[in-house]
Amino acid sequence: PEPPEGGWGWVVMLAAMWCNGAVFGIQNSCGVLFVSMLQLFGGDEDKQLAFKTAWVSSLSMGIVFFCSPIVSIFTDLFGCQKVAVIGAAIGFVGLLSSSFVSTIEPLYFTYGVLFACGCSFAYQPSLVILGHYFKKRLGLVNGIVTAGSSLFTVSLPFLLRVLIDSVGLYNTLRVLCILIFILFLAGFTYKPLVSNAKDKEGGKKGKFRFRPEKKICNFSVFKVLSYRIWALGIPAALFGYFVPYVHLMKHVRDRFGDSVPEEVLLLCLGITSGVGRLIFGRVADYIPGAKKVYLQVASFFFIGLMSMMIPLCHVFGGLIAVCLFMGLFDGCFICIMAPIAFELVGAQDVSQAIGFLLGFMSIPMTFGPPIAGWLRDHLGTYDVAFYLAGVPPLIGGAILCFIPWVHERQKLKERAKPIDGETTEKMLENESAMVSDTTEKPVKEMESGF
Repeated sequence: PEPPEGGWGWVVMLAAMWCNGAVFGIQNSCGVLFVSMLQLFGGDEDKQLAFKTAWVSSLSMGIVFFCSPIVSIFTDLFGCQKVAVIGAAIGFVGLLSSSFVSTIEPLYFTYGVLFACGCSFAYQPSLVILGHYFKKRLGLVNGIVTAGSSLFTVSLPFLLRVLIDSVGLYNTLRVLCILIFILFLAGFTYKPLVSNAKDKEGGKKGKFRFRPEKKICNFSVFKVLSYRIWALGIPAALFGYFVPYVHLMKHVRDRFGDSVPEEVLLLCLGITSGVGRLIFGRVADYIPGAKKVYLQVASFFFIGLMSMMIPLCHVFGGLIAVCLFMGLFDGCFICIMAPIAFELVGAQDVSQAIGFLLGFMSIPMTFGPPIAGWLRDHLGTYDVAFYLAGVPPLIGGAILCFIPWVHERQKLKERAKPIDGETTEKMLENESAMVSDTTEKPVKEMESGF
């Protein structure tokens, strides 16, 4: 059915906004939890505690995106509502069980796997369901929804610091369970739109029909050349994309010591990222078709450039300006992910298209920052790491430039196919008519002779 462009869709938008905020607000605040875990589980005899503890948050963020292809299959089979509700329930169990552990190792499963899997199953349906309720305003709605993560990322670290200092890490994790329980309730708002009477009748009878076997894992999205280019360019850019977010605080500490408040940089990134999602989400609604990709090209160009400028900033005010611009274009990149996916593969295949892309994104997100850390350990400075971190976004942006041109060519070919079919049908009709005329004439002559 045609998207209603409002109505119950506004409730769905608010629920999806809470989902983005709760999931990525907690994930992006892992630095605060990391310090608390070091203090709680630390000991002078364990020289690798920081390395072990870092794997908790690293594994959690990687699993959120790594599970996305699987989540997309379940979303196609069971619908956004069921997958989101069950995912939030799993995340709630994982986070609550994390508050009862006594050593760091169980957190690998409870927080790094179980909680992250729940977040993944709750997050992706929030992207897919928006395209069911909005089309003309999809860019604006995605901007508002993704701004939720910026809002939580800005405010949650300060709240977590107060909670940890007052009630400790375990009780803080239990307080965070409240956010996930609200996310569980929000999943019930993802009501599917019924397209025809048959679907209504099937819903009343409680019947469930699986897709054909070849459609359960829908690799047909890779037949779309523009999508293949997109699925290559985005991960290529992300090898350096998250390096500043992980290592910027340590770089500031190395260069300026304790004389500057490095948390201000995270605040600048979060605020301008939220502003960018609102602005560019609305701008994307006025850009037709696959040309929305040019916004991502511009965002990667500026993000790469800002990464290379970080080592050149010997004044803290310069770093603030860099982070303001970087956050703005970070919001641009994120908020138009779903609208571009709808343009490239259509609404029917968008769930698995987003799922496959997020799965590919998990690889550079996992390995990019450790490579930068390895360079820091061997060179004694982050300068080379930040210079190199600016290269992949530039390469990824250059790859994405080909998408609008390829997509337009594909559309022209698809338009030409029906025309060719009609002409061949007319030619066959004419040939059959000529054959029938030639056979009828001798028969009539024979009949007149008798």
